[in-house]
Amino acid sequence: MKIAVVILNWNGKALLEQFLPSVITHSKPATVYVVDNASTDDSVTFLKQHFPQVQCIQNKTNGGYAKGYNDALKHVDADVFCLLNSDVEVTPNWLSSIISTFKEDTNVAIVQPKILDFKNKVFFEYAGAAGGFIDKYGYPYCRGRIFDTIEEDHGQYDDISNIFWASGACLFIRKHVFVELEGFDASFFAHMEEIDLCWRARNKGYKIMYNGHTTVYHVGGATLNNLNPKKTFLNFRNSLFTLVKNANGPIFAVILVRLILDGIAGIKFLMAFKGRHFIAIIKAHFSFYKHLPSLIKKRNITYGATNYYDMRSVVWNYFISKKRFYKSF
Repeated sequence: MKIAVVILNWNGKALLEQFLPSVITHSKPATVYVVDNASTDDSVTFLKQHFPQVQCIQNKTNGGYAKGYNDALKHVDADVFCLLNSDVEVTPNWLSSIISTFKEDTNVAIVQPKILDFKNKVFFEYAGAAGGFIDKYGYPYCRGRIFDTIEEDHGQYDDISNIFWASGACLFIRKHVFVELEGFDASFFAHMEEIDLCWRARNKGYKIMYNGHTTVYHVGGATLNNLNPKKTFLNFRNSLFTLVKNANGPIFAVILVRLILDGIAGIKFLMAFKGRHFIAIIKAHFSFYKHLPSLIKKRNITYGATNYYDMRSVVWNYFISKKRFYKSF
């Protein structure tokens, strides 16, 4: 099984200098690639001078996470792609258990390892933690992270289990599945495109798995942190995108409830004197309306006869019922 570890870079020379050595050291069975998304710093020169053993692919434009990977992976020869953020530290033998998961079940399409916080390594990291799920209204949450409540790692998720979505911070996917799905939806640009990809894979009958026997450490927020209104815009808009494209059932009734809940979130931002985030949600909704006709055309639910969610409303459980941890649901 040929593995390609593919790291997307944009003006990230410092991150490459800090994290690429661990990837090279601990990824001997794999070929390591760095995809440069039209950086304006000297990332490419630095890479070629200091890491000549790494394959470098240079994209002509910065199409974000989605288009960046779509363009680059056409040039990568492997059975399994590992899409790895540039701010991730990997650990010894991190690939072996992941490879075993793929070999044991040919219907497994996507795998995520345990993702802990690089800055505080006893806690899970926000983006992915121990595997992701969504509620009926498309709000994502993770084992180990519900909204802003992040669990300490006590080995409670040291298992191998089915999940709904895998984090784009460290996502393994079979090449033939990525090709079959026609890659990421480039209209997302960044954020939640991996949820859309996983959902489309599920709708075709593939499995998405979490493997807690392998651990990586993620900095998080290296490109856009949670204080950036652009991230708020992308998360709220793209979450609506995923629902319309992939959810079965009375989708427009679900969307109506979701829009109301988003409005409440906007009011909370206003009350917290975060007006730019309130405006970001309004812009997200207008962008959603603009894209709605094309999103409806993309609906292709060939397998999703069963409910896509395990929980009706994570918002209710978290804010009203005060359930803060995954195992309390």
